[in-house]
Amino acid sequence: MAQLSTHILNTTAGRPAEGVSITLERQEGGDWKFVATHQTDSDGRVGAFLPAGMSLECGNYRLNFQTGVYFKANNVQGFYPEVTIAFEVTKPEEHHHVPLLLNPFGYSTYRGS
Repeated sequence: MAQLSTHILNTTAGRPAEGVSITLERQEGGDWKFVATHQTDSDGRVGAFLPAGMSLECGNYRLNFQTGVYFKANNVQGFYPEVTIAFEVTKPEEHHHVPLLLNPFGYSTYRGS
């Protein structure tokens, strides 16, 4: 079964971002519906985001990363209190990996595998 995963690398510190809360939502009509929430592990990863028995479907999703809480817990002044990455699933049978490269004043992302 195809799955969704993510990880966060703190590019300033050069290490994974542990303990970041992330929420997954799926767009249904004009509304966003909660799917799941997780925290990154010691390697900055959430390896399987979807609840057991759930699979990806075609549609729009978004991941909301609580970056401000993470920076505050690490005594770092950041600019972005949260980062939201919206993406479209067109091939639900494929694995979707959405990494976040993060620093206090910027971020980038890409479709990983």
